[in-house]
Amino acid sequence: MTAREWLGVYLRGVAMGAADAVPGVSGGTIALITGIYGRLVAAVASLDPRACLALVGPAVRAPVDAEARATVRGELVRMDVHFLAVLGVGLVSAVVTVANLVQYFLDTHPVATYAFFFGLVLASVLVLLDEVDLETPRRIVVAVLGFVLAFLASGPAQSQLPTGPVVTFLVGALAICAMVLPGVSGSLILLTLGQYDRMTGAVHEATGAVLSGNLGALGDSGTTLLVFTVGAVVGLLSFARVVAWALEHYHAATLTFLVALMAGALRAPIRLSLADVATVDVGVALAFAGPALLGIVVIVALERAGGGVVID
Repeated sequence: MTAREWLGVYLRGVAMGAADAVPGVSGGTIALITGIYGRLVAAVASLDPRACLALVGPAVRAPVDAEARATVRGELVRMDVHFLAVLGVGLVSAVVTVANLVQYFLDTHPVATYAFFFGLVLASVLVLLDEVDLETPRRIVVAVLGFVLAFLASGPAQSQLPTGPVVTFLVGALAICAMVLPGVSGSLILLTLGQYDRMTGAVHEATGAVLSGNLGALGDSGTTLLVFTVGAVVGLLSFARVVAWALEHYHAATLTFLVALMAGALRAPIRLSLADVATVDVGVALAFAGPALLGIVVIVALERAGGGVVID
């Protein structure tokens, strides 16, 4: 690939990262719109932990062994690691930027910010309604189960989730799975589980420590992001494969479950936006409705740009 083509991959990663940092907008949708979804899914599916372990020996010998270098290069090309690496750099750089921006708005305009998230999620559910199949009793049960699980998970009890490394690892693993699913947002998973504000806060604190040159101030935020990243890598290599398998073998039921999850998760932005509001009056309703409508417009625009979301 030429330098210009690699720049294009990086910029697509930036767009995906910006989308993944906002609940309701899916990085997978951006990948679909920009024409790299098929390559992304194929690259993720080709990541084989056993093959990576088998490369340890050749990688050690690579500096002095031409055959080992060729082996390593061939396997990395086969797994499309170079594509994922460039895409990942763009994605991470955008996530850091957008997460800091979102944290600012959460601190200064919480009602409007969560209302915007609500509009994003609601529009995503409406866009994906055609993927819902309730023609069999089993799929109806799946839909109800998905809605109830998300509704309960996004209730007040979410604030009681522990903030230790195990929970951080698991939410990282779960959130990354959404990257390969158009219409499903990893940040929405974090929001539903009550971890979104915590993770954006960690990004904000870590960024401030790095920019100030005070690496000693990374502390808990740096540890949180490291554990989350490890969980995301494990999720990419394992849970994402499970989701891909479910889509291949139980396509309609899996999509029905995912859309129902999103619908149930609508409770989270509503509850969080009104958490510090003493009385819900006309002014509060208007403050919520405006940003929510803007969120709906954003998703509709993305959906039309992509010619409709199709998950194969």
